[in-house]
Amino acid sequence: QVQLDESGGGLVQAGGSLRLSCAASGRTFSSYVMGWFRQAPGKEREFVAAISWSGGSTRYADFVKGRFTISRDNAKDAVHLQMNKLKPEDTAVYYCAAGRHWVDQTRIGRYGYWGQGTQVTVSS
Repeated sequence: QVQLDESGGGLVQAGGSLRLSCAASGRTFSSYVMGWFRQAPGKEREFVAAISWSGGSTRYADFVKGRFTISRDNAKDAVHLQMNKLKPEDTAVYYCAAGRHWVDQTRIGRYGYWGQGTQVTVSS
């Protein structure tokens, strides 16, 4: 098993930046594909970004391309999401997730472990 703990959320004005972090504990962090998802009030949870085991491959949802960057530090068992040029529609609870396979990594069902989430609120 792996336990995930997100941090870094908060309130920011439109156009601002936030850096989310997810600390992992438990089994070998480098053996997991890591993803970020988000869920806005009244909406379904959606894929944001994913990164492969070594960090050599990444994938992003179209609505964050060019604004968000996912990265990982396997030496520190952490994954990050740098969010720039934030928009009010980015307001959501952001979740870190861990999975085994770099296939269909945009699908929620590919991830077996989830954090509790961190709130991001972007004011206009």
